Amino acid sequence: MLGVRRRSALGKLVILLVIGWLTTIFLLLSDTRPPWGPFTSSPGLLSSSRAVPTFYAQVRDSPLELYGENGKPVVLPTNITTEIKKLVDEGWQKNAFNQYVSDLISVHRNLPDPRDKWCKEPGRFLPNLPATSVIICFHNEAWSVLLRTVHSVLDRSPPHLIHEIILVDDFSDMPHLKRQLDEYMVMYPKVKIVRASKREGLIRARLLGARHATAPVLTYLDSHCECATGWLEPLLDRIARDNTTVVCPVIDVIDDKTLEFMWRDSGVVNVGGFDWNLQFNWHVVPDREKKRHKNAAEPVHSPTMAGGLFSIDREFFIKLGTYDSGFDIWGGENLELSFKTWMCGGTLEIVPCSHVGHIFRKRSPYRWKAGVNVLKRNSVRLAQVWMDEYAKYYYMRIGNDLGDYGDVSSRKSLRDKLGCKSFKWYLDSVFPELFIPGDAVASGEIRNDASGQCIDSSCKPDELHKPVGLWPCHKQGGNQYWMLSKEGEIRRDEACLDYAGQDVILYPCHGSRGNQLWFYIPETNTIQHGSSKKCLAIASNRQKLLMEECNSSAPQQRWRFDNYDPSKLR
Repeated sequence: MLGVRRRSALGKLVILLVIGWLTTIFLLLSDTRPPWGPFTSSPGLLSSSRAVPTFYAQVRDSPLELYGENGKPVVLPTNITTEIKKLVDEGWQKNAFNQYVSDLISVHRNLPDPRDKWCKEPGRFLPNLPATSVIICFHNEAWSVLLRTVHSVLDRSPPHLIHEIILVDDFSDMPHLKRQLDEYMVMYPKVKIVRASKREGLIRARLLGARHATAPVLTYLDSHCECATGWLEPLLDRIARDNTTVVCPVIDVIDDKTLEFMWRDSGVVNVGGFDWNLQFNWHVVPDREKKRHKNAAEPVHSPTMAGGLFSIDREFFIKLGTYDSGFDIWGGENLELSFKTWMCGGTLEIVPCSHVGHIFRKRSPYRWKAGVNVLKRNSVRLAQVWMDEYAKYYYMRIGNDLGDYGDVSSRKSLRDKLGCKSFKWYLDSVFPELFIPGDAVASGEIRNDASGQCIDSSCKPDELHKPVGLWPCHKQGGNQYWMLSKEGEIRRDEACLDYAGQDVILYPCHGSRGNQLWFYIPETNTIQHGSSKKCLAIASNRQKLLMEECNSSAPQQRWRFDNYDPSKLR
């Protein structure tokens, strides 16, 4: 009888152990799911328990799938509570991207592999690549985005190629970036945190990181990036073959609202350029460059870099004088490094086998002291040192008001010491596609004397395909600076006046004349459209451009185009 009782007790013990084991497994599996609903660990935050959002239902189809996995978008439903909406709005206000969605996504999330098969072929890269110091500067960055940047480097890089990751804190004041960040990064010995004692700005923060770096190659990343599989080896390979090569990954877009990773294949890679406002822009790979390659995934020469994401040999960076320490905060440093790389014996490349995603903000969430145009000051320094006689074309854009740009004598001495080539060589050899204002038949403002109004537009991408504006003439260049090309285009950089029968709009210059062909007739001060034969006029309310049958005596059709030189038509 006693033996029966013992067997019964033993059986119950076994059953309890099995139940406990099953419960543990269930809890572990449950813990891999996203938090309650799509938003929080607490129930009841959806405005209606019956209204389960589509994206949440899709996530729950698989008990192991997390938000944003494989770079997929996370779309918030419309029926969130007021409490949640307040949190979403606060995230946008602080960061200029959807922090709330970012916080839902794992800091180790998977991404698609965007590489061309050419990149994956055995022996594609050298076996003994140099290690790199990855420098990431931040100021008041969101926790989840900063950690995802760091983990994407650690998770998708061969460990022996990451010598260290240097996080440069540019005087952040958010609590999560103080002790909390220190304690978190203790788990990752390769991560070092360097803290600025005052607000330095991006340029000086990067220089601070470089001073603490000890690897032979420096790799700069922004603090809201995600590196894709195989991102690092293609960059280091180019530097290992030639240490004067500066390399940039393909910068893929991480959507600021949904954090979708939107990558591009090698066939649509762009290269960097600039306009005469000294602003960076993207261009298609020119035909002359395509002819150099057998495969679209091969590295391509780029006239300029975007500036936030690149790798450079440490000694070559020092030889080039790193960044101009007279530059303040940010702006212009990417063009300075691009110009002197090419002009002083180096090469700048975009490497299509390397992909890094980047959140592009539509505004800066940070504040600086008012009344200081740091971008203009930096750009004037850049023009003074590197652009030779072509600097005047930038000065025209700012009304020849150079302001106080400081002492540049040491930077000019550096250029002389390095024996760098001329800016004309750069334009002829590296960026021959750039339209040179000196080739323009006329340049400056286009003024209607009867009204005192000038044709005015910022020519930014969001102004394309929209009617061209008017504004009182101010003789300060900027939005009122236009050029008349030998081909009959009225343009600023890559935007041209275009008339197709309705409004006069801005349209990307295409070089085919047609709707973009204009004739300036100085004897009558009229501007005639080539295909319609109508003349440009100003509306009676002075708010809009019109096209009318030509009448040289009509004051609304009379325009003065500055610096007209008919000899350039020959």
